[in-house]
Amino acid sequence: MNLSKKIAGWIKKQVEKAHKKGVVFGLSGGLDSAVLACLAGSAAGDNALGLILPCKNDPKDVELALKVAEKFNIKTKEIQLDNIFDELVNIYPEANNLAKGNLKPRLRMTVLYYFANTFDYLVAGTGNKSEIAIGYFTKHGDGGADILPLGGLLKTEVRELAKEIGVPDEIITRPPAAGLWHGQTDEGEIGISYEELDKAIKALEKKKTEGIDKKTLQKVKRMITNSEHKRAKIPVFGGVK
Repeated sequence: MNLSKKIAGWIKKQVEKAHKKGVVFGLSGGLDSAVLACLAGSAAGDNALGLILPCKNDPKDVELALKVAEKFNIKTKEIQLDNIFDELVNIYPEANNLAKGNLKPRLRMTVLYYFANTFDYLVAGTGNKSEIAIGYFTKHGDGGADILPLGGLLKTEVRELAKEIGVPDEIITRPPAAGLWHGQTDEGEIGISYEELDKAIKALEKKKTEGIDKKTLQKVKRMITNSEHKRAKIPVFGGVK
């Protein structure tokens, strides 16, 4: 059984295990969401729903999201979040780019759960192993899903899977970006390429770091350590004894 069928089978089992009817996910026009769309469609068929949730986005994002939906025969619904975003930012306009940028995935996740509750679906997240490892996701935003079908795959492995399942080339070759602010790219924000990141993660896992640039290795270690709170369970006070 190939990888795409294994993941699709896993999604189906998770839906059944949770006694849900299907899956809903964000369809952004990016690589991870395109791969997830194909896998979710294989797993849930008509009960896979891709929500296109533009929020101050490049119009190309919507164009590519629709192209993916057509390619993999995915049901979609587009909901414009610009006005909601503006209303919230107007509460405190002085907020920095990070605060404003993180508001976008948190708004999107709110909408995803609204539809998940409505249709009795699970929310499938698009996070991959590379980004989860270093905390490159928004807490309670794109990191707040029910299941992470790509969570065991490094970004470079997601890219290879995308080629195998027929994701359009213009999505595969497009620089990854979360659209948090104008001109933002994932690799620019992380500070190294995904190829470098994935090599470092593999080296750390195998405890064989020879040949890996020391500065890159230290940077990745630091990101893993500093983002531990994003992956850990919420600390709970133990009560009064």
